[in-house]
Amino acid sequence: MDRQKLLATGFAVVPDVIPGERCAELIASISSERTTRVTPRALLEQPWCAELADDLADDDRLKPLLPASAVCAQCTLFDKNPDRNWLVTLHQDLSIPVRQRIDSDACSGWSTKDGMLFVQPPVEVLESLVAIRVHLDASTSENGPLRIVPGSHRHGRLDDAGEARARAAAAEAEVLVGRGGVIAMSPLVLHASSKSRGPAPRRVLHFVFGPRKLPFGLEWFSPRSIQRMTSVKRS
Repeated sequence: MDRQKLLATGFAVVPDVIPGERCAELIASISSERTTRVTPRALLEQPWCAELADDLADDDRLKPLLPASAVCAQCTLFDKNPDRNWLVTLHQDLSIPVRQRIDSDACSGWSTKDGMLFVQPPVEVLESLVAIRVHLDASTSENGPLRIVPGSHRHGRLDDAGEARARAAAAEAEVLVGRGGVIAMSPLVLHASSKSRGPAPRRVLHFVFGPRKLPFGLEWFSPRSIQRMTSVKRS
């Protein structure tokens, strides 16, 4: 059922994936990383984060949602709190982290963020990716939860007119998740979040899973995504 919902709407919620005790341990690890200046986009290089990625790939509730033979390519921390509060307008996630630039007309939008090289690959690559968002705190209406336009991922890369049509076809859905719960989502689904309106933090680890091999000579940025991850067999 969760896989059917992911395919139909672009997202699925899986509750209680990470126990509360481990959420507390992960929050402590994140706090420790801040003192070592690890960038929020490069967390997969840290052993505790790579271990969590392995566990997510092995979880029987998540396996059906992941691409066959997937690897974890990236993990980004989103830490929304009263001191770091922001809003994000509706958008698609169109860029992936890669090891080096290649000469191909199929790839565009090259950029560097936090010392990592990103590119916008063809839509076929983006359609093969699944993001797993691990909620270390409960996501509520008060702390800037994710909002999604259901079904908008089915229309590929959207321009302004396409976004407007997708929004007219389906109202935004506010996606609330308890502590330790997961949102699985397509990077092509239109999503946004508002500013937090209260003191409760909203810490999310956003993992990106994709095919082990990329086309056009592209390679994932993180060596750990190749070395540590085992193939994910769909159950």
